[in-house]
Amino acid sequence: MQTLILVLHILAAVSVVVLVLLQHGKGADMGAAFGSGSAGSLFGSAGAANFLSRSTAVLAAVFFATSLGLTYFTSGPQKAGGVTSGIEAPKADAKDAKKEAVAPSAPAQPAAPEKKSPDIPK
Repeated sequence: MQTLILVLHILAAVSVVVLVLLQHGKGADMGAAFGSGSAGSLFGSAGAANFLSRSTAVLAAVFFATSLGLTYFTSGPQKAGGVTSGIEAPKADAKDAKKEAVAPSAPAQPAAPEKKSPDIPK
């Protein structure tokens, strides 16, 4: 099932890219207003959606649905836990145990503060 959704996901992704590249951009009508052709509407409504824009919207919905499906199948309830749940902490060696057994030394006594000279430096 996961393989079928993955194939459908890849086909939807490639199809969306192709359909977006085939469509006529909205900015192309701006040049038509200044003498390079005639446009149906410069700043008005774009009119009814054509076949390319409708099929792009449908394929985008399919892409979204397959993304959710792949997420569900990849991280389903059988794989509960976080990313680091499968990582085990390294075991302590005998050398590490000896290092931990040594008591820490006492902290050093703070040094006496230096007296400041009342003279103004030149």
